[in-house]
Amino acid sequence: MRALGKVALFAVALAPGASVHAAADVPGLRNARAETRTARDTLGREVERLLAADAGPFWIGYAVPSTREHTMCCWQRGDGGDESCGGCRLEGDEGSGFRTSKSEVPPEGPATLRVLLRGQGGRVTKVRMVSEGCALDAGGVSFVWLEGVKPVDSVAFLEGLASSPAMATREHGGGAEIAVGAIAYTADPAADAALDRLLAAGRPEALRKKAAFWLGQSRRPNAVARLVRLLDSDGSPRFREHVVFALSQTGEQAAIDKIIAVAKRDDDAHVRGQALFWLAQTASRRAASTLEAAATEDPEVEVKKKAVFALSQLPRDEGVPLLMKLARTHQNREVRKQAMFWLGQSGDPRALAFFEDVLRP
Repeated sequence: MRALGKVALFAVALAPGASVHAAADVPGLRNARAETRTARDTLGREVERLLAADAGPFWIGYAVPSTREHTMCCWQRGDGGDESCGGCRLEGDEGSGFRTSKSEVPPEGPATLRVLLRGQGGRVTKVRMVSEGCALDAGGVSFVWLEGVKPVDSVAFLEGLASSPAMATREHGGGAEIAVGAIAYTADPAADAALDRLLAAGRPEALRKKAAFWLGQSRRPNAVARLVRLLDSDGSPRFREHVVFALSQTGEQAAIDKIIAVAKRDDDAHVRGQALFWLAQTASRRAASTLEAAATEDPEVEVKKKAVFALSQLPRDEGVPLLMKLARTHQNREVRKQAMFWLGQSGDPRALAFFEDVLRP
């Protein structure tokens, strides 16, 4: 039965005279023994049947609506230094990209996410997600494209993979994290419920951090509000500092407001310091005044020093004058030393003039 199942599954690929080719209805797929199937059951059961029918390796792919338009592919730097997205190799030199001609690159369509599952030895061993416009090179192995996968079924299956400790290992290419990302990008209410479960206080912290990060990336409705609630309610400083990072990735003004509040008032000095760092990375117009205030007013010297470093990350026209001010006037010697150090690292001509003035006999 197992052998018959395998023959039936890949009948198209193994037919006499068949050659390695891309399936006509899987745009951008090449170097694959491919067939397209319609999912007539839940994704979990479809995957189970495919895994039972073939020892692999082979790939399963399907598409779901996405929360945002994006380009997730393998980026390569060209001869001129520019980066472009051609396509991704799934086997062999895995994770690397290749270049395609314009005619080979499938056109960008609506916001759609492709989820790819690698099967081998009766298990899913890797998970990848790419945008609709990313061409794929399957390395000559079999590839089954499933049409009609329901988003709710995809979310349920991916949540199981995300919760599997085995999928988080290096052996599986960090499949748990990619599974969480694919959930977060799925435009379906089931994804919100799944993320809430993955973020729950009783779950492993590493999994909660993944869910917070991808929530911040996904542009889901109310993503910022949900992250803000986590900051207000969670007792773990290590988790809160990661939520600050996730907020900094959203680009939303409400997120900046919350990061400023955390930098000023969080009970944990390390969390305040991390908030200052990520505030600087956003290059917010409000960052400079908040960082200067922290360098002057925070009760912890270590937080003051982190604020000085964060000032060095601002655009030079904002950060350098404030560093010079702190180097001249701050009452704490350690803070002055930090300001001097980062001025020296800036390479700004004003810093050289400052040192000449300070060191002049």
